[in-house]
Amino acid sequence: MTRWALQRYTTAEIWLRTRTESATERLSARLTARSDRGQTSFEYLGIAVVIAVIIGVLATTSIGDAIQKAILKSIRKISGGGK
Repeated sequence: MTRWALQRYTTAEIWLRTRTESATERLSARLTARSDRGQTSFEYLGIAVVIAVIIGVLATTSIGDAIQKAILKSIRKISGGGK
């Protein structure tokens, strides 16, 4: 391979590699931005569902009653209302 052909080949390879890398970066930035859109609303929805489940479990089981009694007992102690 002649020196001229080697220089042309190297120049073409560098140009192609640069274009490929920039196109890849743009595409990955678009995909990342698109996949994150609306993510916060789903996170809030998930938190609300977890809280609703916890409240439902506490309201329908004896665990909820025990927690309520303990909290009321502590409030009475703090306020000086007795046992």
